[in-house]
Amino acid sequence: MRSQFVKRQLTVLAVAAAGLLPALSQAQSVLIWSTQASPAKEQQAVRDDVLKGAPGAVEFLSNQEGPFLTRLNAEIQAGKGSIGIVGALHGQLTSNAGDYVDIGKAAGDSKLSPAFMKLGKLGTAEQKYLPWMQATYIMAANKKALAYLPAGADVNKLTYDQLVAWAKNMAEKTGGPKFGFPAGPKGLKHRFFQGYLYPSYADSSVTEFRSAGAVKGWEMMKELWKYTNPASTNYNFMQEPLLAEQVWVAFDHTARLADAFNGKPNDFVAFPAPAGPTGRGFMPVLAGLAIPKTAPDRAAAEKVVAHMLKPEVQLAMLKATNFFPTAEVAIPGDFPPAVGISAAAVKAQAGSADANPGMLPAGLGNLGGKFNQVYVDAFERIVLAGQPIKPVLDEQAAALRAIMVEANAPCWEPDKISAGACPVK
Repeated sequence: MRSQFVKRQLTVLAVAAAGLLPALSQAQSVLIWSTQASPAKEQQAVRDDVLKGAPGAVEFLSNQEGPFLTRLNAEIQAGKGSIGIVGALHGQLTSNAGDYVDIGKAAGDSKLSPAFMKLGKLGTAEQKYLPWMQATYIMAANKKALAYLPAGADVNKLTYDQLVAWAKNMAEKTGGPKFGFPAGPKGLKHRFFQGYLYPSYADSSVTEFRSAGAVKGWEMMKELWKYTNPASTNYNFMQEPLLAEQVWVAFDHTARLADAFNGKPNDFVAFPAPAGPTGRGFMPVLAGLAIPKTAPDRAAAEKVVAHMLKPEVQLAMLKATNFFPTAEVAIPGDFPPAVGISAAAVKAQAGSADANPGMLPAGLGNLGGKFNQVYVDAFERIVLAGQPIKPVLDEQAAALRAIMVEANAPCWEPDKISAGACPVK
């Protein structure tokens, strides 16, 4: 009896510490507890525009990951609470997979990416979250470059072999290399290797780091580099060399291409990343909506989730946060040109039949920088310094393995979810 009393008291203290007690009595509104739209301006836009017309009363509160998880976990531990909907990044949702209900029917007739719906199952048979909004990395090209596409190539369904052939054609027929890559000190090259090259060639980001598929991927990268503007080692944002026509084709984050699309909207096209032998790898920064088992009114929460997936509401969220819709939405003409140009490529990439998402690294804590450096070092040694691929990958795999063990970080997609530290073969 005494132990039960102590447990109850500890639960009450945990709930009180998370600031829940005053909220438990306010069950008449649906609370969206989120890690997204945290700036004050974005929060207000969500309340004023995104939630306008929502069914019933809805409250939106955003916080950093630490306080977010403290409150969520305290409610789950208590077995009841005030949070009706959880809105967070994919990696933040994975830690509570067993605490969310099946939310599949709230999708209604929304046309959501099958690849994202699969991610939303969090390794289970149930739809643990519905994809809410996304950001990602895509390809961009000056329209002049399209004349040099290899025969039979569709820019929206490219393979990496075709990309190399395209880069070669441009270099040989225009007098110099026209492909560009963000390989500068602050460029996002590591995200390309983690979320694009490895999923496309090894169906992995971590476990198959030194596999035969990975070797083929690095062989492709070495070949592509022959036709890449050598100034790429100084490029951090690809919008600048695209506007200056130093390069005609490039890879980068949508936010780092926006100035080019807005500055000369009639000069550029955006398109999905190419595909390799194991799919069209791409790295979505994906946020989802989930309903915890402790939600005070599950039916009301499901109605709000359905509201959040309506096309006009997804557009309001795009305006509020600059995150792209996950549902099929037509971009109005009064949006900045970059939004419409990028949105088409983002949609095609996520909706491709061979989509193979490589998610952002998760669970690494303060070792994230060292993790990224493993991939950067591999690039610099293999591609820039010309060192043999297999020995380099063997050495870098040892460094990667040590990081994963120290962080005790489980695998993330496309690797199979692991019980402990993600293995590096």
